[in-house]
Amino acid sequence: MKRPFILMFLIVFFVPATIFAAELKNERARQEGNRLVISYDLEGKEREADVNLTITVEGKTYKSSQLHVEGDVGKVRTGRGKRISWNILQDFPRGFRGAVDWELTTGGDAFTDVTTGMSFVFVKGGCYQMGDTFGGGDGDEKPVHEVCVDDFYIGKYEVTQGQWQRIMGSNPSYFSSCGDNCPVEKVSWNDAQEFIRKLNNQSGKRYRLPTEAEWEYAARSGGKREKWSGTSDESSLGDYAWYKANSGSKTHPVGQKRPNGLGLHDMSGNVWEWCQDWYGHGYYSSSGRDNPGGPSSGSHRVYRGGCWGSNAAITRAANRNGGSPGNRSNILGFRLDDMGVVVLAGD
Repeated sequence: MKRPFILMFLIVFFVPATIFAAELKNERARQEGNRLVISYDLEGKEREADVNLTITVEGKTYKSSQLHVEGDVGKVRTGRGKRISWNILQDFPRGFRGAVDWELTTGGDAFTDVTTGMSFVFVKGGCYQMGDTFGGGDGDEKPVHEVCVDDFYIGKYEVTQGQWQRIMGSNPSYFSSCGDNCPVEKVSWNDAQEFIRKLNNQSGKRYRLPTEAEWEYAARSGGKREKWSGTSDESSLGDYAWYKANSGSKTHPVGQKRPNGLGLHDMSGNVWEWCQDWYGHGYYSSSGRDNPGGPSSGSHRVYRGGCWGSNAAITRAANRNGGSPGNRSNILGFRLDDMGVVVLAGD
């Protein structure tokens, strides 16, 4: 959710994400002279937590360590009345016009890929009940079964048209007029693999598509019992997702809707997201418990999350779908995962 705050600058900020044990509450921003002051309370059972601040100015994202930021950032003891102060003119002596996005999160490390500018969020592994926990879902979402995943990093946003073009040199998207910050689409599973191969060669990283189990765990804010990514209340779905009821039959720039509890955007709606696994309609009956990687073979690959043309039922976090690895459509995109070396069934 975005709220305008206009003084010397236009400041637009997101409702911060709650990650793991500590919770950010009562966040406020105000201007004091040349400083942006952010106040908040940090509540939780732990004695301290990592508090991370990122600030985006004129399209470039900075960590707090890169700016003249003082106060309660980094390792912070839980309690009330926390304060962070950013000396704006010390970093931008000529000032600037336009929007500044700031985001305050707690939890594990995050990083930005230097090759593409993609932001990745750390997801603490754990166990959860995978599948149709609310009832009324499709047969391939059953039986509900326990799945455990290791720690991993996942893209905060869907891969954008600008990021795709930076690596591949062209833009295949049907909605190309939407702009560089809109999700890339009309990319097949095979296309995504070629993008990953080229990106890994350039960056030296080990990116891949998320497994289906990782995707659902992340979409449900770390395996919580959420019907959609970020909410179980259909009346608030439009705050979290671009879908049939509000999309205008097109994609939209990533990150405009509220994030889920891990700080991830658009995991419900906007574009369907390819996963690594082969699709199996009855796979849940034989799925392993620890880091399942899908069937060992198949004719279709999994995609999850629904899209701009999907109704509320289709954008549910547990909903599954699959398509030919060569299928290209203006509803199909992806986000990336980084977990280092991992063995996946069907690779």
